[in-house]
Amino acid sequence: MRSSDECVPAPGALINASNGSDAAVNIFSRMSRLATKHGAINLAQGFPDFACDGALIECAAAALRGENNQYAPVAGLPSLRAAIAEKILSEMDVHVDPDQEITVTAGAAQAIFTAIGCMLCPGDEVLILEPAYDSYIPAILAKGGVPRIVTLKAPDFRINWDEVEHAVTPRTRVLIINSPNNPSGRVLNLTEINALALIAEKHDLLIISDEVYEHIVFDGKQHHSFLQHAKLRSRSFVVFSFGKTLHVTGWKIGYCVAPPAYTRKLQALHQYAIFSVNAPLQAGIAAYLGCHRGAWSLSDLFLPKRDRLRAGLVENGFTLCETQGTYFQLAEFSNVRNDLTDFEFADWLTISGGVACIPLSSFYSGMDNGKYVRFCFAKKDETIDIALSRLRRL
Repeated sequence: MRSSDECVPAPGALINASNGSDAAVNIFSRMSRLATKHGAINLAQGFPDFACDGALIECAAAALRGENNQYAPVAGLPSLRAAIAEKILSEMDVHVDPDQEITVTAGAAQAIFTAIGCMLCPGDEVLILEPAYDSYIPAILAKGGVPRIVTLKAPDFRINWDEVEHAVTPRTRVLIINSPNNPSGRVLNLTEINALALIAEKHDLLIISDEVYEHIVFDGKQHHSFLQHAKLRSRSFVVFSFGKTLHVTGWKIGYCVAPPAYTRKLQALHQYAIFSVNAPLQAGIAAYLGCHRGAWSLSDLFLPKRDRLRAGLVENGFTLCETQGTYFQLAEFSNVRNDLTDFEFADWLTISGGVACIPLSSFYSGMDNGKYVRFCFAKKDETIDIALSRLRRL
């Protein structure tokens, strides 16, 4: 196992392209391409295969027909920032200043990349708890930063907070956390968040809190936003995604909430990276939120899909990790094929079984973490059923 204080030279989620070229392709793109090539059901990449609310499309269409087709302000349309502030107030009972604390971004990944870019200097260290989403390390390396890794092991991905604190050095500036977590499905509880807050305060760490799956939690678990924790809010960039919340991942619209001083730094870089985000889609989302505030119930939507997939995977010989949140399920496959690594199994299942998945090791920095793969259940029931029927034929 990689020690928590070992630096990582390159992102583990980048793998050589299958054609042997020097280009690199991320694992999600690679598995989606492989699924398309072999006609596999794509349970690899995290996107819904069902339609979003028709009312959202109508709001976006009306915005396109209106006067919203020029540049939006750098921070985002005032109407959308006001709607976001109202959403946070109604759901979290937290007051956020729409003019000084909110930035609309081109998806959550861009928000994270820009937050890292505006706060990191070359040589600064960023603490990451792995498994972690694959965009974090490339963003750190692009800025000349140094990733420092604390490794969490399947199947429970328990966090040892003493180990986390031990990984902090005088060069550590930022800690990135993701809850509900992709790919593990773990949701931080209040005890864990309080432990993190003590470490962050003691060592004066900035926090990037990736909360894109905020509305997808199960089995009585509760998502606790860092915006609701006074000590963390004052030192955090908190990132959300309309793509995940509204089932429109292709729109690539998210937002970042941070204290005014941090928001100014974020926007100073944001304006040169992309200047502003798609104006008519911002207007469409703002109008939709005004009429459908709190209308989504994503846990109720995804719980039956999770349980449908889980039952079928168990029937087909997989051993399952607990999924407390997100729309991903980790499964151990040694009873199906014990002779393959997780990367080999993912390829085999896609090509021979007609079902695409993601190897868990791709969420670690060059580390084999056993025989686990990740399936996405943000799919129509019939898609899940077809995938399970293909697994039965194996």
